[in-house]
Amino acid sequence: MPTLSRKEVEEIALLARVHLESAELDAMQAELGAILEHFGAIAAVDTTDVPPMTHAVPMDMRLRADVPAPSLPVDEALRAAPMKTDSVFVVPSIIPGSE
Repeated sequence: MPTLSRKEVEEIALLARVHLESAELDAMQAELGAILEHFGAIAAVDTTDVPPMTHAVPMDMRLRADVPAPSLPVDEALRAAPMKTDSVFVVPSIIPGSE
């Protein structure tokens, strides 16, 4: 499996909004490379005859009926909200330029 270049690690750090010093970039490059090698080993396992499953051990799916039920009144739901406008929660923008 190909290793990550330093530039790829810098791009990943930028996307994750993590600042890494030069030494940290070197360490992260090695760590991410090791992780990718582990994924490569997992991907190499022949699973042709393995049926798909949702859990490692058999489990019953215990689901309740999807029945409408009363929810909290708006005033009660918003009571402890640090920021609200009219009848909605106000949350900080996390997408640059969408203020």
